[in-house]
Amino acid sequence: MSIKIEPLNSSLNKKGFNCGKDMLDNYFHFQAGQDVKRKLCVVFAMFEDTTVKGYYTLSNASIPAEMMPQAIKKKMPKSYEALPVTLLGRLAVDTKFKGQGLGGILLLDALKRSYDSSQSLGSIGIVVDPLDSDALAFYKKFGFILLPDSGKMFLPMADIAKLEL
Repeated sequence: MSIKIEPLNSSLNKKGFNCGKDMLDNYFHFQAGQDVKRKLCVVFAMFEDTTVKGYYTLSNASIPAEMMPQAIKKKMPKSYEALPVTLLGRLAVDTKFKGQGLGGILLLDALKRSYDSSQSLGSIGIVVDPLDSDALAFYKKFGFILLPDSGKMFLPMADIAKLEL
């Protein structure tokens, strides 16, 4: 059977997942299903058979226009105090599968889904809030830029459109 990335479903073995970061593990084990039911986010799981190898979450969000770099802000209408974005809230890979490039595959899947949905729902880019310096380096490698004074990172949809996804 091949690896799939699909919305989280009850047939998957969530209990066996361990990325080594308590915050991400606890979220996946105890809160992810409830967030999906409440429509707070969509959780996408990468799995083979019923073994979850990784996951990520997407939701709608907005960020203050003043947080945007000047190059982006100057292209936006001045009447917008907040700009619509897609929030990549969490992304994690099980420790048993680290070093196989699965994080990059998950991220590219998230970028593609976000770009596709931006064709029917406004979003100028993707925002992430890296958990630690490893996550910051990971997102930087994919072109995300640090937003001033926030710790958040941003990748414009215009940049995502240029990717061959």
